[in-house]
Amino acid sequence: MPKVRQDAWSHEDDLLLAETVLRHIREGSTQLKAFDEVGDILNRTSAACGFRWNAEVRQKYEQAVELAKKQRKEKKRKEASMQAAVEPSRVQTYHYQENHEEADDEIPVFKQPVKADTEPELQLSQVIRYLKGLQKDSAGTDSVKNKLQELETENSKLKEMNAKLNRQLEAMSEDYQALIQIMDRARKMVMFDDQDFTAKPHFKMEKNGNLEHMAR
Repeated sequence: MPKVRQDAWSHEDDLLLAETVLRHIREGSTQLKAFDEVGDILNRTSAACGFRWNAEVRQKYEQAVELAKKQRKEKKRKEASMQAAVEPSRVQTYHYQENHEEADDEIPVFKQPVKADTEPELQLSQVIRYLKGLQKDSAGTDSVKNKLQELETENSKLKEMNAKLNRQLEAMSEDYQALIQIMDRARKMVMFDDQDFTAKPHFKMEKNGNLEHMAR
């Protein structure tokens, strides 16, 4: 069945890819074999694993890659020393070709004798720096999650405040409409009273007993 998986890479997938590649480097294998191994586990193609390693994961493990290379070199030197001890007439060493793409396809060539008492080049300070780098990446992820949670909480509060202000605005609008209606009725009542007062006639009694209309 062909591999057609296209979902996003998780943190666990990246970690598996990094651990597998570093192990193959330490053991003197190639990165292509590491990509094949990870692809079989995650049901991804070897090309997809290689692209993920070069584009996203490798830059986070630069120090670990260098340490793995040193361990690989030390392993090869020990193997050469053991072979030289068995065959004293053949003192051999290997020079490993490593280009900028880290193809890990080493070609052994004779260069110079190898000292049997060579000490490992791996230093504790390098391991500590590497672990601190991983811890910093993890802390950065937690910080982003906390910031996102704070923004979501603030957004919820703003939504509640907006709804409350809208309710207050609606209540004020209703009160304003009621006030306008009251003022309109009062204005009409005043106008009606003025008209009645104007329409009523006024008379006065004369001495002869007749009523005389008086103009206002």
